[in-house]
Amino acid sequence: MTDDERALLSGSDIESEEEGKEWLTTFADVTMLLLTFFILLFSMSTPDKAKISDTFSSVTKALKGKMEKVATSRVTREEAGVLIDQALMRRQIIESQRKVFAEVKTLQTTKGVEGLVSANFENGLITLRLSGDVLFAPGQVQLTPQGLRALTELKDFLFRHPDQTVNIKGYTDDVKPSGVRYADNWEVSSLRAVNVLRALMQMGVEPKRLTATGLADLDPLYPNNTEENRARNRRVEIVLEKSVIGAQ
Repeated sequence: MTDDERALLSGSDIESEEEGKEWLTTFADVTMLLLTFFILLFSMSTPDKAKISDTFSSVTKALKGKMEKVATSRVTREEAGVLIDQALMRRQIIESQRKVFAEVKTLQTTKGVEGLVSANFENGLITLRLSGDVLFAPGQVQLTPQGLRALTELKDFLFRHPDQTVNIKGYTDDVKPSGVRYADNWEVSSLRAVNVLRALMQMGVEPKRLTATGLADLDPLYPNNTEENRARNRRVEIVLEKSVIGAQ
């Protein structure tokens, strides 16, 4: 056998060996997908910790030795446990927020709030939306008497749920404020949010629960192409989020 023939055979062996290991990459991908899938299922169910521990141990034993051959990043048992705990906590928070949101729907029928507050629930966040034209006179940042009454009704609800952080967001339409009193819509929306915060604080809501943000004409609910739509976009949103400390 010539040297060229030996080199050709040697090259073929290397190629065959490399082709034979291609399944390891697919195996690693499938394993990671299965792990992600199980974590997703876990977050949507009521888990039995004993069964999960037994299952995890069985999977670990089945894969022991094989995964050592896969040159990819690994998720340790401790890391997987952290992911599962986080998914479980997230699920518990969302379920708790659903109950609070049910109270919000009842609150909307309360005299003094009826027709003034709309509500939305998404990803564990509860958003209470109040019309800016109800809370404030046109072009002004001071609360109207009607706006103060609406906040007074909300105050009692916030007292009943001290584990909720309260982020107050002010929004305007795309029309710049007239005159020279306010520089732009950023200033108007910020002052409106801050004045709502101050009113709630004066009513007894703990300051550490409150934050205020002015967002001007960002994130409009409707296109700013009609006066009706602009009125809908002038609003204050009170976003409630369950405190992580309170959830533990």
